[in-house]
Amino acid sequence: MPKVWKFGDSLNTDDILPGKYAPFMVGEGFHAYAFAHLRPEFAAQFTPGDILICGRNTGLGSSREYAPEALRKLGLKAIVAKSYARIFYRNLVNLGIVPFVAPVIAGRSLVVDVLQDGDEVELALERGLLKRGAETFQLAPPPEFLLEALKEGSILAYCRQYQRFPGE
Repeated sequence: MPKVWKFGDSLNTDDILPGKYAPFMVGEGFHAYAFAHLRPEFAAQFTPGDILICGRNTGLGSSREYAPEALRKLGLKAIVAKSYARIFYRNLVNLGIVPFVAPVIAGRSLVVDVLQDGDEVELALERGLLKRGAETFQLAPPPEFLLEALKEGSILAYCRQYQRFPGE
C-alpha cells in the first residue's frame, strides 16, 4: 500500500535534489539522489504511488526543473502541501505530478497536520480523495486539463503528441 513521506515547511529544491547531483553532474541516474541530504533512504525505499505531504512554501529556491523531474522519475504522482513556490508548482504540473493544495484553516491543515510519516494511504487522484484507514480527506480535484494531460504522462508529453495544450 502507498505510504506518506512527510516533510515540513520550506522544503526547497536543493533539499529535493542537491545541486551536486544534477543530471549534468551525475548523468541519467540523478533521481537516485533525491533527498540525499535529508532522507538518504528515500530513493531506495520510495515506491511508485507513495505521496509527499509537505508544509508551506514547498519547492522554494532555485527553479531547477530537475528537482521535480527526479521525483517524477521515481514514480511520484502527487504532492499534498499547504502551499507551493510558484515556479515549482508549474514545474510539477508540466511534468505530470499533481500538486494538491491542502485546505488550511487558521494555519492548520487536517491533511498535512494529521498524516504522519509512514502512514499507509490510498489516493483517488482524479477525485482528490485521500484515505488513511477509515478517514477520508477531500482535496480539490485536479483540473480537467491536467487530467487530460496525465493520460499522456505530462503536459509536455501531451503537447508533443497533439501539438496543442490540453483543454484547447
